[in-house]
Amino acid sequence: MLTQPLRKKEMNEVKRVEQLQLSEKSRKFIDDLRLYLFSSGKNDQEIKEIAEELEDHLYEAEVNGKSIDRIIGRSPKEYMMSISSEMKTDYKAWAKYVPPVIIGAMSYFVFGDLLQGTLNYSLLKIAGTVVYCILFLVSVLFAFRFMARNQVSKLKEFLILLLPTFIGTFFFGGIIIADSLYPTPIIHFGTLGSIITGVLFLGFVVIFSIRAKTTILPVVLIALHLPTLLLSHTSFSEITQLIVGWIITYLLIIVYLFFMLKKEKG
Repeated sequence: MLTQPLRKKEMNEVKRVEQLQLSEKSRKFIDDLRLYLFSSGKNDQEIKEIAEELEDHLYEAEVNGKSIDRIIGRSPKEYMMSISSEMKTDYKAWAKYVPPVIIGAMSYFVFGDLLQGTLNYSLLKIAGTVVYCILFLVSVLFAFRFMARNQVSKLKEFLILLLPTFIGTFFFGGIIIADSLYPTPIIHFGTLGSIITGVLFLGFVVIFSIRAKTTILPVVLIALHLPTLLLSHTSFSEITQLIVGWIITYLLIIVYLFFMLKKEKG
């Protein structure tokens, strides 16, 4: 009864060894395809199945001395777009990242302001923060998609990923300026409301992390608070601390997203 499962396991092990013997060009294309499909909102399981099937084809081609162009054609970009067009978009693949990013960003204000007193936020600042977080997440995903589709160098990847960070920083700066020029109703939470809000945010972080089996929220909170804490002990001006802090924060988030993508590819 155990023979078949053991044999299947051994075959899977052999297959994984063979996959490691793919050329660097083939491996990079598969990684880029995974990234492109992920950033296009495709289903994780379908991405895995397509990548494994492509690995088999590329391995067979290389063993027989054939170019990978025989499999993917002369335009990797068109091949990726063709595969993507044949797959259904799984909006949950993107949507599941929205709440952690929004809660993580708002936690910056909630936990930070709780240390200074009670919570008081204008409607414009609350709405602007939510919009800002969504735009930042979408822009990062589109940056991933562009990099994978065009197979750019490591330097260009870094520069492309800096764009959402800088654009997001200026956007949020615009929210702060608009909030000062065009006052909107302010919500005063009071002492009890501030404590309850802080507990709710903390509870959400813990429960979401456990149920989703992900460390994204704790990492986001560290990325949001640690730069501010460290920069507060420097001689930089408040404006400089704010700008540098946000840049470091989102660079840390980008690094974490890259790490998670690499983990999924592995």
